[in-house]
Amino acid sequence: MKTIVKPSQYKGEISANPSKSIMQRVIALAALSDTQTVIKNMDRSNDSKAALGVCEAMGCAVNIEGDTVVVSPGKTLKNNVWNVGESGLSARMFAPIAGLFEEDITISGKGSLLNRPMNTVIDALAKLGLAVEHNGGYLPLKIKGEITNHNFELDLSSGSQLLTGLLIALSKAKQDSEITVKNLKSKPYIDLTKCVLASFGARIENDDYKRFFIQGNSKLSRSEFTVEGDWSGVAFHLVGAAISGTVKINRINPKSKQSDRTILDVLEHVGAEVIKEKNSVFVKKNKLCAFEFDATDAPDLFPPLAVLAAYCSGKSKIKGVSRLKHKESNRYDTIKTEFEKLGIKVEQDGDFMIIQGENPTGGKAYSHNDHRIAMAMAILGLKAKGNIEIENSECINKSYPGFFEDYVKLGGNCA
Repeated sequence: MKTIVKPSQYKGEISANPSKSIMQRVIALAALSDTQTVIKNMDRSNDSKAALGVCEAMGCAVNIEGDTVVVSPGKTLKNNVWNVGESGLSARMFAPIAGLFEEDITISGKGSLLNRPMNTVIDALAKLGLAVEHNGGYLPLKIKGEITNHNFELDLSSGSQLLTGLLIALSKAKQDSEITVKNLKSKPYIDLTKCVLASFGARIENDDYKRFFIQGNSKLSRSEFTVEGDWSGVAFHLVGAAISGTVKINRINPKSKQSDRTILDVLEHVGAEVIKEKNSVFVKKNKLCAFEFDATDAPDLFPPLAVLAAYCSGKSKIKGVSRLKHKESNRYDTIKTEFEKLGIKVEQDGDFMIIQGENPTGGKAYSHNDHRIAMAMAILGLKAKGNIEIENSECINKSYPGFFEDYVKLGGNCA
């Protein structure tokens, strides 16, 4: 599918799309709970749909009505092949959970996920006492046995998603566990995991993010959970307002544990007008200056930050390029390739992406089947000198199916 975005101006308000990151965590915990869980403001992204499919494979009954899904835990495994679609989080989260079952479990996926290495996951599963058959370090993973080891060390320089899966799985393991962690990245995502786990009754303690103590055999239960708005998706619209007009986003928590909430700090720093209320955020265009920001713990902010940098006066530097290689695309290479097609110079200096502010031209851009790149191209087109044609724009369904609908509601012009 091709989408053509035309120069336009944001002016309006919407409700934030639900967080797929939180939704997937809640689905996993609901599947392991002792009672039924009602999940409100459900996310309908492809990643969350895949997680619900795994939930059903685990033996749960899943009933959807409107924006609510009811998960009723089952006692019998229905399917020993768990297809996580293209979700890196679900792959790394459900792999340790497979170690709670007597049966052999296969974690399968599709698309870009098949090209993302799983060596860190495989090593961690072995440390849990599990046997793993794999495709040269890639999916599918066939996991055999049950968790027998509860004290081990991990290097998590590749990211925090695996630790999320371990914390969830070990909460239901037969005894208490202790994990020693080195080089943990994306600590805010672990704070988010701990918060959701605590709401289900799990007990996790940590010593300066270097040692985690997990109470095993937990009785997980949460009768109702409302998924909060997604800062990863909202970030694009807030940048759109900063460069072209005004936006008010409702049903979003400015004090959220989500790491991408830090987009507000950057917008305030560059000069945009930002007003934060209890459950909403307002952003207005202003003269924007170049910035420097460390996105190591918030790598999903790179695409919207790159758009912001393109419209800031001067040269901006974004740290954390090392976190971009194994996303849906190699995001540094993708941003450089697609931005330079549109007249924006992008360079790398060590772990920094450097972008020279310059009003983009129109032209053709390719999403590289990366949802965040497609959304970045749309926001970039708000103030470009001509139309931008985005090829393979349907990939936004991975995280934010309603993105272009909200784009139009806010004043964006696309066809």
